[in-house]
Amino acid sequence: MSRAVRSTALAFVLAPAAALADVTPAEVWESWQAMATAAGQELTVGGTAQEGDRLEVTDLVLTHKDPLAGTASATFDRLVFTGNGDGTVTVTLPDSYPLAMAFPERVDGPGSLKLTISQPGMAIIAGGSASETSYDFTAPKVTVTLDEVTDETGKVLDTTAEMVVTEATGHYLVTRDGDRTALDASFAARDLALDIAGKDPETGSDGRVAVTLADIGGATKGNLLNADLMANLAVALNGGFSVDTSLSFGAASLDFDLTEAAGPTKMAARAAGGSLVLALDKSRMNYGTSLSGARFTLSSHDLPFPQVEMAFAESGFNLVMPVSKSDRPQDFAFLTRLVDFTISEELWDLFDPGARLSREPASFVLDTKGTGLWTRDIMDPAVDLDAPTPPGELHSLELTELLTKGAGAEVSATGGVTFDNTDLVTFDGVPRPDGKFNVKIRGVHKLVENLIALGLLGEDEATGFRMGLAMFARPAGPDELVSEIEFRDGGVFANGMQLL
Repeated sequence: MSRAVRSTALAFVLAPAAALADVTPAEVWESWQAMATAAGQELTVGGTAQEGDRLEVTDLVLTHKDPLAGTASATFDRLVFTGNGDGTVTVTLPDSYPLAMAFPERVDGPGSLKLTISQPGMAIIAGGSASETSYDFTAPKVTVTLDEVTDETGKVLDTTAEMVVTEATGHYLVTRDGDRTALDASFAARDLALDIAGKDPETGSDGRVAVTLADIGGATKGNLLNADLMANLAVALNGGFSVDTSLSFGAASLDFDLTEAAGPTKMAARAAGGSLVLALDKSRMNYGTSLSGARFTLSSHDLPFPQVEMAFAESGFNLVMPVSKSDRPQDFAFLTRLVDFTISEELWDLFDPGARLSREPASFVLDTKGTGLWTRDIMDPAVDLDAPTPPGELHSLELTELLTKGAGAEVSATGGVTFDNTDLVTFDGVPRPDGKFNVKIRGVHKLVENLIALGLLGEDEATGFRMGLAMFARPAGPDELVSEIEFRDGGVFANGMQLL
């Protein structure tokens, strides 16, 4: 299990601290223990005391151990569950508590971390029933402070870190049914600030990283299973495990400062906003990110000019794919895009001092979808994905958009093909394709001339490129070419002429 997964598992139990609140304090505490145990946590309790509608739990230690021998442990000196007399329960956590993490030796990175989580003024109200619990919290300010970090040898590092989240709110609805727990949650925060600083006594260098996010919001829906079923993800997915998470944020910044003996290095990044989605169930996995209005600046002692800048209007990535073995083709999709990318004049002048090339913003878009299936459960750890026989079949591929634009030239394409998986001979082990792609090329001859003038492309290479281009493309206007690439009858054709 990775550190991110281990941390998330622990945070799920700790963050609201009473994700299974119930109608009475005792039932809240019982459900809290059941939820922690189902998530693979171990609990030790110093004592409990019940007085009327007030239940106090003292000296609680919550520990998670992963298969690689890493551990994470949180200690609460006191938890209080108080009935409000209206069918709801108030859960009171300590204003702060420690969290210790130890990482396995086989994992790169620090050897251990000691943190303090402070959350004064956090209000937790839970209600409902033992089988369906609603839960709301507000936290004016949550601070996570790094108390100590060691390397893999146990040496304490000269590093400080602090993360602050302000005006956090959240709502959870948890429904339990045997070994299954359904979660429907949402959260928001005004902003987040992370600051990390450290020194290396051996080199004398020191650095600092500062990150801020504003207007944070997110939601999670899913079905969770007990720890035994979650040990094998393929089994868990077939048993009903699912998760669908989204995260969005507004203005974001990152500042990096490094001071070395040779001189300083500084990097700054700004963005107008971004998002993240992650979904997984028996039918598919979906992972996607986006960022808008991004700008980066870099200055360093070893650069030939004071500062360089890069920017883009939009970037995005999205992957949808099936994850389970199937006898029928399933949908998949892949998207990557970078829109209106620019670099500073200093970088252009390194290889184009006379500004022969067009310096218009560049873009790249690849948007595809199709169908295919897995012949083996790729989520099962016992499955060898490196076996000689491929673990799946590709049945169709549609090129919704391909766009490459920059330096005055542009290439675009659309189209699609289907694949005959019963014919692995015609194309030497690749399923036989049938279909076509339409390609448009603009400004390429002018670009080649400019590259020759700049000395970046030789005459012989340019001649070979033009000859190759002429084999599959035909003129459609001034410095514009088109081509129809077709797969049929076991061959490859360009504008009706057979290439293979």
